[in-house]
Amino acid sequence: MNGAAGVIDLAVTDAQVEACYPALRELRPHLDARSFVRIVREMQRDGYQLAALIVGGQVTAVAGFRIKRTLFCDKFLYVDDLATLSTEQSKGYGKVVLDWLRERARAENCAELRLDSGLQRTDAHRFYQRNGLESGAFHFRQILD
Repeated sequence: MNGAAGVIDLAVTDAQVEACYPALRELRPHLDARSFVRIVREMQRDGYQLAALIVGGQVTAVAGFRIKRTLFCDKFLYVDDLATLSTEQSKGYGKVVLDWLRERARAENCAELRLDSGLQRTDAHRFYQRNGLESGAFHFRQILD
C-alpha cells in the first residue's frame, strides 16, 4: 500500500523482519534482538505475517497478524501485534496500519478483524474504540508451571 503516511509491505526477508524489531519492541519489550528473526520465522511457518509501515526509509509501525478460522467464528484476521515507534505515536500511523489490516481482511474474505489487548493498555483500548472496534469477549489464561 502506498499513501501519504508511507508504504506498507510484508516483511519477508530476514533484513525486513529485523527492521521491524524496534517498533515491535515497543509493544513486546521482552523480545531479544538476537533471537527476533528466528522467532518470527518460526511463527511465519504457522501463518504469522508481519506488515511494516515504512516512512522516510524507517519502519515506523508494524502489525503481526494471521488469517484464522475457528468453530466459534467464521474466517477472520487476528492481530497478534500492533505497534508504533514511541517517537512516532499520535501521528496517525496506527490508524493507517489498522485500515490496511481491514482491507487485507476484506481481500482474504474474512468476516471479522479480531485482537486481544492487555487490561493495562487503556490508551490502546481508546484507540481501538475510536477506530470502530468493540470489546466482544473476555480472554482468560492460566500460567502453567
